[in-house]
Amino acid sequence: MNRTISALIAGMLTLGTTAAMAQSAAPSDAQIAGIVVAANTVDINAGMVAKSKSHNKEVKEFAQRMVTDHSGVNKQATALVTKLHVAPEESATSTSLKEGGVANLKHLHSLKGKAFDKAYVDNEVIYHQAVLDAIDKTLLPSAQNAELKDLITKVRPAIDAHLQHAKEIQASMK
Repeated sequence: MNRTISALIAGMLTLGTTAAMAQSAAPSDAQIAGIVVAANTVDINAGMVAKSKSHNKEVKEFAQRMVTDHSGVNKQATALVTKLHVAPEESATSTSLKEGGVANLKHLHSLKGKAFDKAYVDNEVIYHQAVLDAIDKTLLPSAQNAELKDLITKVRPAIDAHLQHAKEIQASMK
């Protein structure tokens, strides 16, 4: 039953995130900044929960990496938008990311033990793939400011590394 619920929620989060990230109108640089901050914050929050709830050493280490790496990206993004005098703007994508993050946290808080670890890692795989898709299909093609585009380009390999690491953990849990 828990697997079915986890799969259903993960599927809903994926569909919601992917649909929102592929919004019809190209986002402005201010909206891209808002999306970047929202995406990182969602993963930081999930990582904080995983650090406190998981008893699996590998999951806890991964969660700490998510908190550290995504906090670093948010720090870079904040410094850049401050330098550029651009305030991050809400968009359908950033709102959807935040709502999906809240739903994920609610789901994670309802789980314990191996069910928690599996749900957290499964979501990390889905989430990082959706973020990579958004980077490639929406954020990079839409970014007008060269420095913003450069930041996103520099961050992409780390997001891919997170995805690969999450997939490794996921495979070891089966």
